Amino acid sequence: MGYAKEYGALLESIVEEADLIAMRYFRNQEMRVERKGDGSAVTQADEGVEVMARKKVTTSGIALDVLGEEMGGAEAQAASKSGRARLIIDPIDGTEEFSRGIPIFGTLLGIEKNGEIVAGMVSAPALGGGTRWWAYRGEGAYRNGRQIHVSNVSSMTEAMVFTTGTGPTKDAEARAQIRRMADGARNSRSIGGFWQHMLVAEGSIEGALDWTSKPWDLAPLGLIVEEAGGKATTITGERTIYSGALISSNGKLHEELLKLLSS
Repeated sequence: MGYAKEYGALLESIVEEADLIAMRYFRNQEMRVERKGDGSAVTQADEGVEVMARKKVTTSGIALDVLGEEMGGAEAQAASKSGRARLIIDPIDGTEEFSRGIPIFGTLLGIEKNGEIVAGMVSAPALGGGTRWWAYRGEGAYRNGRQIHVSNVSSMTEAMVFTTGTGPTKDAEARAQIRRMADGARNSRSIGGFWQHMLVAEGSIEGALDWTSKPWDLAPLGLIVEEAGGKATTITGERTIYSGALISSNGKLHEELLKLLSS
């Protein structure tokens, strides 16, 4: 059985309802924005989507644990390679944007099995009238039903890269590393979040960097990029969602981007 057949119906069911919940609150005066202990934003949509997703997992009949941003669950570290598979969910990635009426937000789902992400889906209901990306290990990457591929650009002098901020610490060394990556390309922008990695997967840009992220921020992103023909690693070249950082690329420029970040 392929992973799409094993997990596809569940993931699609979750994002279909997640889109409805998110759009119910998006640009709606009834939306309440609160602050968690770390200062990050949370709304009724974040909580509603995660509650719904957990209920769907419970009633699906599929043996899955759940790790989510809002309700925790299994420890936020790599699952045991002999442990049970789990769904990792960010109910609303980009809550800050969502709360300000900016359409760059989405629900992120990843299935981790035997220490690997084997299924991933990203749904952004307000972006372009509704955009969805997905991938299953060994089965390709897709956007709204059409297979996607990374670009063939092989020179940094022709590349466009997107980067992220460094968060509240404003670490000088981190800023310098990010700036080297941005300056190394022909063009660069700063956007952060899931969308930049999806742009890598669909061949619009050549590289993207997230600097300080949690597993639920990253769970489906690397798989989608890899299934589109690219690479996704930490800044030291490791394939994991547990380091806090993710750099994705079209593969042809990956080593050069890593060198820029470490030089």
